[in-house]
Order: sequence, then structure tokens, then C-alpha cells
Amino acid sequence: MAIQFLVHEPGDSVGVVVVEGVEAGQELTGWVMENDATITVTVKDAIPIGHKLALKDLAVGDTVIKYGTDIGKVVAPIAFGGHLHVHNVKTKRW
Repeated sequence: MAIQFLVHEPGDSVGVVVVEGVEAGQELTGWVMENDATITVTVKDAIPIGHKLALKDLAVGDTVIKYGTDIGKVVAPIAFGGHLHVHNVKTKRW
């Protein structure tokens, strides 16, 4: 089984795409590193390698969790399987 995205901890709200050419509607397999589990997600958008995908629906103001840590806040709604990047997530630092 090929792994197309990585998740650090089971409670994370995002995974990181590790393959090129991900297109909307594609079903991806992810590896949850902490507990050695796999999950599948059908992506809503094309997602470049190194970018994040949502593992649940995220509303404006929600906190994005990666590595079990707060990495930012949602500034535009993101559907389960959607693309997360600077257009819809911002740091809380400023």
C-alpha cells in the first residue's frame, strides 16, 4: 500500500501530502505515525506536495493541530479533505 500523506498524531486535524500530482476526488492513504495506523481521505482540491489536507471540517476561528500542537487558526472554512495553506490558515503569532 502506497502512503500519500503523513499524520503525526491521531488527534491532528491535518496531514501533509508527500506525493506529487494529487487531484480533487482522489482517494489518498495516510499513515498516522504515532500509532502506526492508516487512514483514507478523498481530497476535495488539488494539493501540492508538502501542503496540508484537512482531516475534519474546520470552521473560521478553529485551531489547526499538527504534531499535537496549535499551528494556526482557520480564516476561511475548510471541508474534510480540503487543502490547507496560507489562503485559509494564518499564524496566531501576529
